[in-house]
Amino acid sequence: MSKRRAEPAETEVEPLKSGNRPVKFEQDEIGEFEDEYEDEYESEDEIFEAGVDGRPDEEREAEEREDAMEVDQETFMPGRNKLSAGETLAPDFTAYQMLHALESPWPCLSCDIVGDQLGSDRKSYPATVYAVAGTQAARGREKENQLMVLKLSSLSRMQREQEDDSDDDSDDDSSDPILETKSIPLNTCTNRIRSHQSPQSTSAAPPTTLTASMTESGQVLIHDITPHLSAFDTPGATITPAQNKPIHTITVHKGIEGYAVDWSPKIPEGKLVTGDCNGRIFVTTRTQGGGFVTDAKPFTGHDNNSAVEELQWSPSENHVFASAGDDGTVRIWDARSKSRKPAVSMKVSDVDVNVLSWSHQTSHLLASGADDGQWAVWDLRSWKPSTKSSDLTRPTPVASFNFHKEQITSVEWHPTEDSIVLVCAGDNTVTLWDLAVELDDEESRDTAGVQDVPPQLLFVHYMEQVKEAHWHPQIPGTVMATGGSGFGVFKTISV
Repeated sequence: MSKRRAEPAETEVEPLKSGNRPVKFEQDEIGEFEDEYEDEYESEDEIFEAGVDGRPDEEREAEEREDAMEVDQETFMPGRNKLSAGETLAPDFTAYQMLHALESPWPCLSCDIVGDQLGSDRKSYPATVYAVAGTQAARGREKENQLMVLKLSSLSRMQREQEDDSDDDSDDDSSDPILETKSIPLNTCTNRIRSHQSPQSTSAAPPTTLTASMTESGQVLIHDITPHLSAFDTPGATITPAQNKPIHTITVHKGIEGYAVDWSPKIPEGKLVTGDCNGRIFVTTRTQGGGFVTDAKPFTGHDNNSAVEELQWSPSENHVFASAGDDGTVRIWDARSKSRKPAVSMKVSDVDVNVLSWSHQTSHLLASGADDGQWAVWDLRSWKPSTKSSDLTRPTPVASFNFHKEQITSVEWHPTEDSIVLVCAGDNTVTLWDLAVELDDEESRDTAGVQDVPPQLLFVHYMEQVKEAHWHPQIPGTVMATGGSGFGVFKTISV
């Protein structure tokens, strides 16, 4: 990020549209001035050639631009450095391949990317993203909440000077981004939302897409948003009130609020695990007839009924999931266990563990993020079964970072690169990391002036009140994030 001193606004300027670059407006000169160089040149041509101050135009204009912008080229770290009076943050557009921001009617604590039928490994522009999100309306206006099914289209690539039109991904028409929504009314805030797609019944039919919303009211609402997604690309299609109703509501949490919910990637029909702030975890399975059955007996084991902050199914085992709690532990469970107790428990932090992510490529690696800003990677092969909370050991992480000074709110492994991780934190940043990076002696000398910045840190993206972010599984390197200012979609040149 670079710092830019804000100039006083003397004229009203139309707000910039998402993705556009700021345009420099020069004010008309007012009044007359005395030409102190009028005796040094014999003609106007000489004046225009040398410039009014006797220097070449190029040199003078470059200095004027630098003076007007007052750009500080030093590295600015949000959460570490503070802006001076009159300064604002401006992104370095050269670091992005794509960068868009879109507003929502209310902030969303959680979002999830929905798979589409546009193809995998997409690199062409403009890009299209389908997603879901749940709103957090202000107190007293809970009835304005909604589950939003989103289509973000015309997401153009950043324009660059002297760009080669022969590039494979040069079909970008630089149009303004478009945000389309299909809204499902809710009367409660959504704390976390996750989507799941079942196999297609026929090659021509779209996959059935379900969402599970863990709500502030303590209910888990399951919706079938297949018709909502189809309506985006079907002219004249309408959504009926019946299609907006949940197809199932999980009520076993008995009004206790929760934040933890996850669909199993190994069960195509749909298997869901949910956790609440009383430490109870329930597994819900979809039946062959399309209904849902929730186990009557909860899984318990977090200390003193502490809140279950996060749940993650294993990407490789059908019946294994992990939980994180505000007792500072991460626990591994077998859904087939009759005792409903964790198989493995480890104390990984002295504060709340907020989020987890299981590596898609290396299934014994699990990442966690905590309230103190630290995030870490654990090798589950070194974790040994334990039965008593008093016997919990403190494992040694494969890697840990305390770069962030505010709580970690989201962590996610890259879907195809087993060393790259994204992290969101309360310091208004989304950071991208490459755990495979190691500095040799020469590189260490070159970076000696960069204080407290790990070499594994690839990129810092600033976003106000960012809460959650996800990699797009079909558009390599693309990230979608949600926060207090709406949604952000970006792709860096470094990933």
